[in-house]
Amino acid sequence: MIKGRIWKLGSNVNTDVIYPGRWLKITDDPKEMASHSFEGIMPEFVSEVKKGDIIVAGRYFGCGSSREQAVACLKHLGIGGIIAESFARIYYRNAINLGLPILIAPGISKKVEQGNFDFIEVDFAKGLIKLKDTEIKVAPLPKFILEIIKEGGLIPHIKKKYR
Repeated sequence: MIKGRIWKLGSNVNTDVIYPGRWLKITDDPKEMASHSFEGIMPEFVSEVKKGDIIVAGRYFGCGSSREQAVACLKHLGIGGIIAESFARIYYRNAINLGLPILIAPGISKKVEQGNFDFIEVDFAKGLIKLKDTEIKVAPLPKFILEIIKEGGLIPHIKKKYR
């Protein structure tokens, strides 16, 4: 179970909004990458986000290019997970590969408000989302994906499995 404050975003949040492309060739340092997360739409995000906070978004989160940096920057900031109505396929897989928990929850963006920093609890294994006065049941993450996330991503998972 992960509990954190909600950062609500809309639909079609692309990877260039999450991690601006102009930084791709300038740095590969995770701390520096994290400092540019959402800088074009929420300049306060990096200074106000807390470890364990959860992003809640509309449809097609992570659309655009397939850059892993758009996952890595959020993971480095300590984002506890992302819940969206849907994800771009490559972003979804990149999140799993880098060990960032994600969950598909149709209609979730209509159940949370922007800017009030309410808390949300998420059980990725059970597919259970708890809001202030609402519980939402969605498809849980499969066991093998939970294992990959628990071990920090695909590479640590493979190293552990094939030692």
